[in-house]
Amino acid sequence: MQSTLAERSCIPCTGATPRLSPEAIGSLLAELGGGWRVSGGLRLEKTCKFADFRSALAFTNRVGEVAEAEGHHPDIHLTWGRVDLGIWTHAVDGLTEADFILAAKINRLA
Repeated sequence: MQSTLAERSCIPCTGATPRLSPEAIGSLLAELGGGWRVSGGLRLEKTCKFADFRSALAFTNRVGEVAEAEGHHPDIHLTWGRVDLGIWTHAVDGLTEADFILAAKINRLA
């Protein structure tokens, strides 16, 4: 089954938006795939490896464009041949559906 998460758009949330339950996180993570992992039940993380700095930088810039278009911004750590990504919804200090949508869109860039 192919994920349809990437076809959707991030919806801005407020502090009143509830965090996802552990069951919902597990279900969305299974749908997402692509090497993402959940850290502490509160954050999506992924490490992407590249042949050189230029490729990692180009990927980082593409992620930035998607993040701006969606209005949902990951933490990005760029180093030689590697990009570490962290996604969570700051307003709820945890995971919401928008985090999985952004991650799915990032999967399409790799």
